[in-house]
Amino acid sequence: MRIWHPIPPLCLDRKRLLGEHRELHAIWNILTQDKAGYRNHPEVKRWEGHIPELARRHLDLIEEMGRRGYNHASPVEWENDGDFPTFIARVYVPDWPEPWEPIETMRAKLASKEEKP
Repeated sequence: MRIWHPIPPLCLDRKRLLGEHRELHAIWNILTQDKAGYRNHPEVKRWEGHIPELARRHLDLIEEMGRRGYNHASPVEWENDGDFPTFIARVYVPDWPEPWEPIETMRAKLASKEEKP
């Protein structure tokens, strides 16, 4: 399970972009619906208390997916006052959680797994 933040979605290959989107939804459901699966995984624990930031990352992912021509039909739902995506996209300054492994390690893993042409 991995959210590649702080690596921008633009830098992710197809497999990691789509995989992160799927895993983000898993983390979202665990945290917002109090699901049990992977509840103690370090990546899930890292995002605890950072629901708005996780939603911001989701918006970043779907923006990149759209740029690449993918269809998106799985919004994250969160109860709040007002228009959540607009709020997150336009005025929210995220308080990102620290990655659970160093960014250099994340970049090295990403580089070693890039798809070959």
